[in-house]
Amino acid sequence: MKADVSFESSGTTCRGWFYPAQRVSGAAPAIVMSHGITAVKEQYLDRYAARFAAEGFAVLAFDFRHLGSSDGTPRGRINPRLQQDDIRAALGWMSERPEVNASRLALWGTSFSGAHAIFVGALDPRVRVVVAQVPAINIPRSLIALIGDEGFANLLKLLVEDYSRRNAGGEGAAIPVVAPTGETSFLPRADAYEWFTQTGKSIAPQWLNHISLESIARCAEYVPDSVIHLVSPKPLLIQAATGDSLIPIELTKEAFAQAGEPKRLEIYECGHFDPYAVEPWHGQFVKGQVDWLKEHL
Repeated sequence: MKADVSFESSGTTCRGWFYPAQRVSGAAPAIVMSHGITAVKEQYLDRYAARFAAEGFAVLAFDFRHLGSSDGTPRGRINPRLQQDDIRAALGWMSERPEVNASRLALWGTSFSGAHAIFVGALDPRVRVVVAQVPAINIPRSLIALIGDEGFANLLKLLVEDYSRRNAGGEGAAIPVVAPTGETSFLPRADAYEWFTQTGKSIAPQWLNHISLESIARCAEYVPDSVIHLVSPKPLLIQAATGDSLIPIELTKEAFAQAGEPKRLEIYECGHFDPYAVEPWHGQFVKGQVDWLKEHL
């Protein structure tokens, strides 16, 4: 049975759900989970966490600061470095739980938090296993794939102008995370619009459909594949989708080739958002994750 919990990250309260491990005597191996860019835990993290708990893992699924049930203003702010610190604080909180084996911690991330799983997993010695589902591998290259070279150059100009306004004491601008085809948004893909709007209406009313240009600027600097070779010798599982509209499969394959052993790349014939709730993809992704965690954690 999950419980509402909270922990402090650099003076900001982050909130999440804790799932005790089932059918385990003594301290259990544990998993720290977080969601993709702007997403909140209600957007299907519970489906994964409940399965992991049933398989004998303690689980913490939480919202990053500025998002969902966690504190922090302005709301909706995305900063990779701060989110990494939230993950480190979550690892610390889990390490102190008496029902958790602090020497057996896994880091699980999806999409943007999949990038964090790789980055933090490479550099934090508390992490023993890394699971990255459809991970953002290299944000600037993904943005170029989304909007093209000219679009990316124009975006950089907008980000510089926005910084100048904010630096002069003005208010920064924001755009929608998703929007109907033809309208301006951060993730200009039809499946992204459908997934975020549908889950926002049905299960995640705290999700906010806006992202500041300051947040986009911080994301555009983020290249987690630069440290992927440092994950080894920790076991690394990456799961990718051939029909991913946001993260080209070629980027994932290229980054995976730079990772050391032990590692596994699982490729599925689906889209970026299918693993969350669409069968048979959800079941296949989760089975691969459970198998990897049981083998290595």
